[in-house]
Amino acid sequence: MQKALVWLRRDLRLYDNAALSHALKEAKQVWVSFIFDTDILKPLIQGELDAKGLKHERRVDFIWQGLKQIDEELRAMGGGLIVRFGKPLECIPQIAKELGVDTVFANHDYEPSAIARDESVKVVLGKLNIQFEDFKDQVIFEKKEILTNSNTVFSIFTPYKNNWLKTLQDKDLAAHECNAKPGQFATIPKKLDTPFPSLESMGFCPTGIEAYLPPGSEGGQTFLEDFLSRIDQYQIGRDFPAIKGVSYLSTHLRFGMLSIRGLVREAHRRMLAGSMGATIWLSELIWRDFYFMILANHPRLAQGASFKPDYDNIVWESGANAKKLFAAWCEGKTGYPLVDAAMHQLNQSGYMHNRLRMVVASFLTKDLGIDWRWGEAYFAEHLNDFELSSNNGGWQWASSSGCDAQPYFRIFNPITQSEKFDPEGKFIRRYLPQLEKLSKKSIHAPWKAGHIELEAAGVVIGRDYPLPVVDHDEARKKTLVRYSVVKKVSA
Repeated sequence: MQKALVWLRRDLRLYDNAALSHALKEAKQVWVSFIFDTDILKPLIQGELDAKGLKHERRVDFIWQGLKQIDEELRAMGGGLIVRFGKPLECIPQIAKELGVDTVFANHDYEPSAIARDESVKVVLGKLNIQFEDFKDQVIFEKKEILTNSNTVFSIFTPYKNNWLKTLQDKDLAAHECNAKPGQFATIPKKLDTPFPSLESMGFCPTGIEAYLPPGSEGGQTFLEDFLSRIDQYQIGRDFPAIKGVSYLSTHLRFGMLSIRGLVREAHRRMLAGSMGATIWLSELIWRDFYFMILANHPRLAQGASFKPDYDNIVWESGANAKKLFAAWCEGKTGYPLVDAAMHQLNQSGYMHNRLRMVVASFLTKDLGIDWRWGEAYFAEHLNDFELSSNNGGWQWASSSGCDAQPYFRIFNPITQSEKFDPEGKFIRRYLPQLEKLSKKSIHAPWKAGHIELEAAGVVIGRDYPLPVVDHDEARKKTLVRYSVVKKVSA
């Protein structure tokens, strides 16, 4: 094969990349492209805009900066990155035709809309006599590679995980070589070598995300090295949001700036050497594979269906009161400090600690009685590491409607969660400075603090910090009634 085009999507790196590796093995000349997809980006430009009419969207900025790094790397090797803002269905065939390539290489995507997009691109390329080849890259095992003894898809995590570990071999974790020969990354023809679309030209503004989340493989590598120095304590620290206990690698992994094979290889090696932290972290990475597998085999989940159809019979709160409660949750004004601090963390940085994701999701669905799909959509809009299968899986787990979800009668108590996982109130104080002077006992439930303590702390409940929007014990009783329809249907 003479010429190939590699189409990057959620695999934004030039090392251990399956599609790139195949292209470099098979073609004499290789070009690399990325399309800022207008179908994905245009809907994001709504709601609050700045004075110039631009949207503050951290993920687009993060991707854009990561692509700049890739472009620099490629230019140092004689090539460059071909970037467009448009529809892939138009841009990819156009670029491929212009370059005269034989094949377009890409990596698998598992979301129904992406699968349909790739099929359409493949058809148009076929009419131009150009091949489309895609490969497994963003998971270790995909689709139907891990099956039960009766050859069906798993719906419970633990047996899936056991089979996953049993199936795992060195070849599954081997890195894809991406060593280009001199001149193999071909120069971009003048006609195609247009300037990088600026953030502003696409409707977005710089967000400053690089100050706390350095983009690209370089940024990912720095974070990985930092985490590996702490990984052996992961199982202890991961539940406490006030300490540096988690990996902070999810956004780099989401956009493929780090290779999943490299992470699993490292975790697996350390697990075998006896690290409990690495064992638990590996389990988290297997959860990621599990949710990708679930979505690939149950595409209806992308349309808002509950994994357990019985749960679609639940009658959620609706009308003006539901909207009011939802707004209080979104804005971190529920009156429950841990929930509110977590929402402030999300709104300010695009990140939320994993334990807190479970706490706020449980609170929304089981304290406020609001449909989990509202929370799912809010996370989808705000999380830097948003990824459809894991987000959907997490929300369905919290609301008990998903596969292998917690039982519906398990309802997190936001006060005891706060006392257990932020005992000193350090996390709460970071995001709710108005409660800073409260004692570590009162900070978890300020409305229960005595008048003298509140006065000394300069806190007036209802002015500086809201009263709880619901009473947890009352809400719990309501939830058990709300979910009783499931019991009846299942019986």
